[in-house]
Amino acid sequence: MFTGIVEEIGTVKIFSKQEKNALIVVECKKILEGTKIGDSIAINGVCQTVTEIFSNTFSAQVSSETLSVTNLANLKAGDKVNLERALMLNSRLGGHIVTGHIDGLAKIKSIQNQSEFYNVKFEAGKYLGKYIVKKGSVAINGISLTIADVVLNEFSVAVIPHTFENTVLKFLKTGDFVNIEVDVLAKYVEKFLSREHNSTIDENFLKENGFF
Repeated sequence: MFTGIVEEIGTVKIFSKQEKNALIVVECKKILEGTKIGDSIAINGVCQTVTEIFSNTFSAQVSSETLSVTNLANLKAGDKVNLERALMLNSRLGGHIVTGHIDGLAKIKSIQNQSEFYNVKFEAGKYLGKYIVKKGSVAINGISLTIADVVLNEFSVAVIPHTFENTVLKFLKTGDFVNIEVDVLAKYVEKFLSREHNSTIDENFLKENGFF
Protein backbone atom coordinates (compact mmCIF):
# COMPACT_ATOMS: atom_id res chain seq x y z
CA MET A 1 0.00 0.00 0.00
CA PHE A 2 1.23 3.49 -0.91
CA THR A 3 0.11 7.10 -0.54
CA GLY A 4 1.09 8.62 -3.89
CA ILE A 5 3.61 10.95 -2.25
CA VAL A 6 6.80 10.50 -4.28
CA GLU A 7 9.89 10.23 -2.09
CA GLU A 8 12.62 10.36 -4.70
CA ILE A 9 13.35 10.44 -8.41
CA GLY A 10 15.46 7.45 -9.38
CA THR A 11 17.51 6.75 -12.51
CA VAL A 12 17.15 3.53 -14.49
CA LYS A 13 20.61 1.98 -14.83
CA ILE A 14 19.55 -1.26 -16.52
CA PHE A 15 16.31 -2.32 -18.19
CA SER A 16 16.72 -5.71 -19.81
CA LYS A 17 13.73 -7.46 -21.39
CA GLN A 18 13.89 -11.22 -21.09
CA GLU A 19 11.69 -14.00 -22.49
CA LYS A 20 8.74 -13.55 -20.12
CA ASN A 21 9.73 -10.62 -17.92
CA ALA A 22 12.31 -7.87 -17.52
CA LEU A 23 15.06 -6.92 -15.11
CA ILE A 24 15.12 -3.35 -13.87
CA VAL A 25 17.95 -1.81 -11.86
CA VAL A 26 17.33 1.64 -10.39
CA GLU A 27 19.88 4.03 -8.92
CA CYS A 28 18.65 5.96 -5.90
CA LYS A 29 19.62 7.03 -2.39
CA LYS A 30 16.82 7.86 0.04
CA ILE A 31 14.67 4.90 -0.96
CA LEU A 32 17.35 2.44 0.11
CA GLU A 33 17.27 3.64 3.73
CA GLY A 34 15.80 0.77 5.75
CA THR A 35 14.88 -1.18 2.61
CA LYS A 36 15.53 -4.90 2.48
CA ILE A 37 15.09 -7.67 -0.07
CA GLY A 38 11.41 -8.56 -0.40
CA ASP A 39 10.15 -5.06 0.34
CA SER A 40 7.75 -3.30 -2.02
CA ILE A 41 8.69 -0.12 -3.89
CA ALA A 42 6.43 1.73 -6.32
CA ILE A 43 8.26 2.52 -9.57
CA ASN A 44 6.20 5.08 -11.51
CA GLY A 45 3.29 3.89 -9.39
CA VAL A 46 3.84 0.20 -10.12
CA CYS A 47 4.30 -1.98 -7.03
CA GLN A 48 7.50 -4.02 -7.45
CA THR A 49 9.35 -6.40 -5.14
CA VAL A 50 13.00 -5.67 -4.37
CA THR A 51 15.10 -8.68 -5.38
CA GLU A 52 18.63 -7.28 -4.88
CA ILE A 53 20.17 -4.30 -3.09
CA PHE A 54 23.59 -2.75 -3.62
CA SER A 55 25.22 0.41 -2.30
CA ASN A 56 23.20 2.78 -4.47
CA THR A 57 20.87 0.60 -6.55
CA PHE A 58 18.10 -1.96 -6.20
CA SER A 59 16.72 -4.41 -8.72
CA ALA A 60 13.32 -5.95 -9.42
CA GLN A 61 11.83 -8.45 -11.84
CA VAL A 62 9.00 -6.99 -13.92
CA SER A 63 6.39 -9.57 -14.90
CA SER A 64 4.97 -9.97 -18.41
CA GLU A 65 1.55 -8.82 -17.13
CA THR A 66 3.06 -5.62 -15.74
CA LEU A 67 4.91 -5.00 -19.00
CA SER A 68 1.64 -5.34 -20.93
CA VAL A 69 -0.40 -2.82 -18.92
CA THR A 70 2.12 -0.18 -17.74
CA ASN A 71 4.66 2.21 -19.23
CA LEU A 72 7.53 0.31 -17.61
CA ALA A 73 7.84 -1.60 -20.88
CA ASN A 74 9.11 1.58 -22.55
CA LEU A 75 11.86 2.30 -20.03
CA LYS A 76 15.52 2.45 -21.00
CA ALA A 77 18.79 3.19 -19.23
CA GLY A 78 18.96 6.83 -18.18
CA ASP A 79 15.21 7.33 -17.76
CA LYS A 80 13.93 8.93 -14.56
CA VAL A 81 11.25 7.23 -12.44
CA ASN A 82 9.17 8.14 -9.40
CA LEU A 83 9.92 6.06 -6.31
CA GLU A 84 7.94 5.48 -3.14
CA ARG A 85 8.41 2.94 -0.38
CA ALA A 86 5.40 1.05 0.94
CA LEU A 87 3.32 2.81 3.60
CA MET A 88 4.13 2.09 7.25
CA LEU A 89 1.28 1.90 9.77
CA ASN A 90 2.71 4.82 11.75
CA SER A 91 2.95 7.07 8.68
CA ARG A 92 0.67 9.96 7.75
CA LEU A 93 -1.56 9.29 4.74
CA GLY A 94 -0.63 12.48 2.93
CA GLY A 95 -2.05 11.55 -0.47
CA HIS A 96 -4.71 8.86 -0.86
CA ILE A 97 -4.86 5.07 -0.78
CA VAL A 98 -2.76 3.78 -3.69
CA THR A 99 -2.35 0.05 -4.25
CA GLY A 100 0.37 0.10 -6.89
CA HIS A 101 -1.83 -1.92 -9.26
CA ILE A 102 -2.12 0.01 -12.51
CA ASP A 103 -5.51 0.21 -14.25
CA GLY A 104 -4.24 1.46 -17.59
CA LEU A 105 -2.43 4.19 -19.49
CA ALA A 106 -3.31 7.78 -20.29
CA LYS A 107 -1.79 10.05 -22.92
CA ILE A 108 -0.60 13.56 -22.10
CA LYS A 109 -2.57 16.05 -24.23
CA SER A 110 -0.99 19.27 -22.96
CA ILE A 111 1.18 20.76 -20.21
CA GLN A 112 0.60 24.43 -19.43
CA ASN A 113 2.65 26.52 -17.01
CA GLN A 114 0.18 28.89 -15.38
CA SER A 115 2.71 30.57 -13.03
CA GLU A 116 1.20 29.39 -9.74
CA PHE A 117 0.62 25.84 -10.94
CA TYR A 118 0.87 23.55 -13.96
CA ASN A 119 -2.30 22.44 -15.74
CA VAL A 120 -1.76 18.98 -17.23
CA LYS A 121 -4.42 17.39 -19.44
CA PHE A 122 -4.68 13.66 -20.12
CA GLU A 123 -6.69 11.39 -22.38
CA ALA A 124 -7.61 8.06 -20.81
CA GLY A 125 -9.26 4.98 -22.25
CA LYS A 126 -13.07 5.02 -22.19
CA TYR A 127 -13.09 2.10 -19.75
CA LEU A 128 -11.29 4.31 -17.19
CA GLY A 129 -13.46 7.38 -17.73
CA LYS A 130 -16.27 6.15 -15.49
CA TYR A 131 -13.91 6.11 -12.49
CA ILE A 132 -12.57 9.63 -13.02
CA VAL A 133 -14.63 12.35 -11.34
CA LYS A 134 -14.05 16.04 -10.70
CA LYS A 135 -12.38 16.63 -7.31
CA GLY A 136 -11.68 12.91 -7.06
CA SER A 137 -8.26 11.31 -6.61
CA VAL A 138 -6.06 9.65 -9.20
CA ALA A 139 -2.50 8.32 -9.16
CA ILE A 140 -0.47 9.35 -12.22
CA ASN A 141 2.90 7.58 -12.45
CA GLY A 142 2.45 7.03 -8.73
CA ILE A 143 1.71 10.69 -7.90
CA SER A 144 -1.43 11.34 -5.88
CA LEU A 145 -3.30 14.16 -7.65
CA THR A 146 -6.74 15.74 -7.52
CA ILE A 147 -8.78 15.87 -10.71
CA ALA A 148 -9.58 19.48 -11.62
CA ASP A 149 -11.86 18.91 -14.59
CA VAL A 150 -13.35 16.08 -16.67
CA VAL A 151 -14.76 16.14 -20.22
CA LEU A 152 -15.74 12.68 -21.49
CA ASN A 153 -12.54 10.59 -21.31
CA GLU A 154 -10.22 13.60 -20.94
CA PHE A 155 -9.30 15.05 -17.59
CA SER A 156 -6.92 17.63 -16.18
CA VAL A 157 -5.03 18.11 -12.93
CA ALA A 158 -3.55 21.22 -11.35
CA VAL A 159 -0.01 20.49 -10.15
CA ILE A 160 1.79 22.79 -7.74
CA PRO A 161 5.42 23.70 -8.64
CA HIS A 162 6.84 21.61 -5.75
CA THR A 163 5.19 18.44 -7.05
CA PHE A 164 6.08 19.21 -10.65
CA GLU A 165 9.77 19.79 -9.88
CA ASN A 166 10.16 16.83 -7.50
CA THR A 167 8.59 14.16 -9.70
CA VAL A 168 9.13 12.88 -13.23
CA LEU A 169 6.35 15.17 -14.46
CA LYS A 170 9.05 17.73 -15.26
CA PHE A 171 10.63 15.29 -17.73
CA LEU A 172 7.41 14.41 -19.57
CA LYS A 173 6.05 15.96 -22.75
CA THR A 174 2.92 15.98 -24.87
CA GLY A 175 2.27 12.55 -26.35
CA ASP A 176 3.93 10.59 -23.54
CA PHE A 177 1.97 7.85 -21.79
CA VAL A 178 1.61 7.66 -18.02
CA ASN A 179 0.43 4.95 -15.64
CA ILE A 180 -3.04 5.52 -14.20
CA GLU A 181 -4.46 4.04 -11.02
CA VAL A 182 -7.99 5.18 -10.30
CA ASP A 183 -9.33 5.53 -6.77
CA VAL A 184 -9.92 1.99 -5.47
CA LEU A 185 -13.01 3.22 -3.60
CA ALA A 186 -14.69 3.97 -6.94
CA LYS A 187 -14.26 0.35 -8.00
CA TYR A 188 -15.77 -0.93 -4.76
CA VAL A 189 -18.78 1.38 -5.15
CA GLU A 190 -19.25 0.05 -8.69
CA LYS A 191 -19.14 -3.50 -7.36
CA PHE A 192 -21.70 -2.82 -4.65
CA LEU A 193 -24.04 -1.12 -7.12
CA SER A 194 -23.86 -3.92 -9.66
CA ARG A 195 -27.14 -5.77 -10.11
CA GLU A 196 -25.56 -9.17 -9.67
CA HIS A 197 -24.94 -8.41 -5.99
CA ASN A 198 -28.50 -7.21 -5.29
CA SER A 199 -27.09 -4.40 -3.17
CA THR A 200 -29.43 -2.09 -1.22
CA ILE A 201 -26.94 0.70 -1.88
CA ASP A 202 -28.06 2.86 -4.79
CA GLU A 203 -27.54 6.41 -6.05
CA ASN A 204 -30.24 7.79 -3.74
CA PHE A 205 -28.60 6.11 -0.74
CA LEU A 206 -25.25 7.69 -1.60
CA LYS A 207 -26.82 11.14 -2.00
CA GLU A 208 -28.72 10.87 1.29
CA ASN A 209 -25.53 9.96 3.11
CA GLY A 210 -23.40 12.75 1.70
CA PHE A 211 -21.36 10.87 -0.91
CA PHE A 212 -22.64 13.18 -3.70
